[in-house]
Amino acid sequence: MFKSVVRAVGAALRLPTASTSTARALPLSCPALCSPNAALARPFTRSLWMMNGNGASGYRPKLFTSKLLNPSASCGCGGMHTEGDKAFGEFLFDEIKEEKKIQKSGTLPKISGGWELSMDGTEALLTKNVAGEKVTVTFNVNNSILPNFEDEADQGEQKPEEEPEMLSTPNFVVEVTKETTKHTLVIDCQFLHDELAHGEEEESDIFGIFEVSFQPEGDADWKETSYTLTKDSLNDSLYDHMMDFLADRGVDNTFADELMELSTAIEHQQYIKFLEELKTFVKCN
Repeated sequence: MFKSVVRAVGAALRLPTASTSTARALPLSCPALCSPNAALARPFTRSLWMMNGNGASGYRPKLFTSKLLNPSASCGCGGMHTEGDKAFGEFLFDEIKEEKKIQKSGTLPKISGGWELSMDGTEALLTKNVAGEKVTVTFNVNNSILPNFEDEADQGEQKPEEEPEMLSTPNFVVEVTKETTKHTLVIDCQFLHDELAHGEEEESDIFGIFEVSFQPEGDADWKETSYTLTKDSLNDSLYDHMMDFLADRGVDNTFADELMELSTAIEHQQYIKFLEELKTFVKCN
């Protein structure tokens, strides 16, 4: 597993402030995300997670009273088989079929600029070499999508048959290592959802720097004892130079837009794979 697993988890825990969290729920049907260069999104069809829910109370009545069925002779799991399991399996079959219909492609989109992609489950690693420097970008698609519900005013304008779209916007960690040094510059980045929702401002960055630190080269663990600069600690000039530093190494708005497209495709693949494994687990044959 990549050495930055711990870093990705740490990035997930270091979420933006309350104002940023609110921005995550902004509708994704904005001009910026619907432009030809925007990352591909897909309809929000995940009825599995909202099946017969009952709001914040957490109470979900059963669809019906299940009856225990006798295990088939060919099944060696020794587990329960109920009418509910049968209905669940049939639902999953239909859900997988619908998700595959809206899947953009069976292959993952490529990121321009000479980046090489490697995968470990839900974690992706992008790598490139630039003039004696090794640049890596790591992100994890887990928890990268939140449901986006339109404001009441927007809902009135929305056509009944339209559904909210889904887009994966994961936190990502950029690491820059020089051949002549023993340290790696680590830059923790996050998408700016306010800017994504108002993408008509072409000059605005769609991602930002939230933490910067040095880590020993080749160290598998994130050292919390290393001095870390947060966004609030970076003055405007230093922050701008850091963003230019990233852009010179290929991490700019174009890269971030393509990363969203790649992450959305990976997340969708993982979702379909999960549904298939769940169907096999429930049916157990």
